[in-house]
Amino acid sequence: MKVLILGAGQVGCSVAEVLAREDNDVTIVDTNMTVLRELREKLDVRVEIGQASYPRVLERAGIKDVDMLIAVTNSDEINMIACQVAFTLYRTPTKIARIRSSHYLEHPRLFVQEALPIDVLISPEQLVTEHVYRLVSHPGAMQVLNFANGRVQLVGVRALSGGSLVGHRLVEMYEHMPGIKASIAAIFRKGKPVPMDKDTLVEIGDEIFFVASPKHVRAIISEIRKLDKPYKRVIIAGGGNIGNRLARVLEEGRYQVKIIENNPQRAAKLAERLDKAIVLEGDAQDEDLLIEENIENTDVFIAVTNDDEANILSSMLAKRLGARCVMSLINRMSYVALVESSVDLAISPQQITIGALLTHIRRGDIVAVHSLRRGAAEAIEVVAHGDSKTSRVVGRRTNEVKLPPSALIVALVRKDEVLMMDNETQPVIEADDHVIIFLTDKRYIPAVEKLFQVGISFF
Repeated sequence: MKVLILGAGQVGCSVAEVLAREDNDVTIVDTNMTVLRELREKLDVRVEIGQASYPRVLERAGIKDVDMLIAVTNSDEINMIACQVAFTLYRTPTKIARIRSSHYLEHPRLFVQEALPIDVLISPEQLVTEHVYRLVSHPGAMQVLNFANGRVQLVGVRALSGGSLVGHRLVEMYEHMPGIKASIAAIFRKGKPVPMDKDTLVEIGDEIFFVASPKHVRAIISEIRKLDKPYKRVIIAGGGNIGNRLARVLEEGRYQVKIIENNPQRAAKLAERLDKAIVLEGDAQDEDLLIEENIENTDVFIAVTNDDEANILSSMLAKRLGARCVMSLINRMSYVALVESSVDLAISPQQITIGALLTHIRRGDIVAVHSLRRGAAEAIEVVAHGDSKTSRVVGRRTNEVKLPPSALIVALVRKDEVLMMDNETQPVIEADDHVIIFLTDKRYIPAVEKLFQVGISFF
């Protein structure tokens, strides 16, 4: 596939790296020659310097032949204009744009073919807000990801003492909870995947990923670690786009929310916009302010400013002062591994955004993609098409499908029915089933895509 990426920022570079490694023909446009030169030396990509919305620059970058345009510059306006130019002058088949401002997003009629012809809108701030809200809603979870429009959730939990499954075989979970359907997707021990069968023992420190119905998630977490009380009191550091969105969602969810913002004008605007949240003008790294606001009784401290260092330091301070759980927004991937021992949850906007982008880039009828473990693993939801003659999966039981190494079918969604895979449940895959697959090694994604492709006789 020929892909043109506009913007060599953190998201653009991360997407380029993923696509280049999957043998796509990638070209990147940016105004920073230094960044482009470094990308060209690091990746097998073409680069073009210039303003991403100018037709002449797009032509030099090969816009006439591309299959997909991904506009992820730091300017909403440039991203929108570039998509308009690509459609009007070159009829580019697929156009994806990152739009940050809620002033645009709250008017969906703007983004239709007759107005701004953008096929897919990506809002990192909205994606991050939804991601954090799910984590706040599930105390103890490291990841909470939706599939099948929220009917199935993939949850990552670290095994701790106090969990009834720790030190026991996986099969015992099903024996403890006979009425609850769930499927263990993967276990990582000391950063590496563990081969699984029903006799696999769960050890303290294991990262366990499972899929389940949302109503059963809390019960399953209690099997893996001592169950935390539901969160109620939340402090948000940073009143930018993400902080503002998050405060709105949380106050509607009946959480007690305080938001700290050091910019007086922005703090005043937040106070006007928010209904129940308390807005505090100040520095989230101010120890006296945190103590004054009862940080020791706070359930969750969430640092979402634009400054990675400020987020990390304020989170570490909040943890030292007694906050139960601290989350930190971290843009630089190199920082994530460094702070894992100091911050409970590191939130990576790039990984969250890349998952949304890959949903529209992957081959086949892919409904959802989630990038996991800093991009090393992946979970996907793919729709099965065809019949037993034209498909390699339809008409076969899930344990008969010849999956590549590291891949595991963990659930099927069929109309109103959700089927979890366990030692006894291995249903026949039918046409239009939504198949949820976990890959501990994302290098095998192309093999999974090929597996779900339909023979030409089907069409």
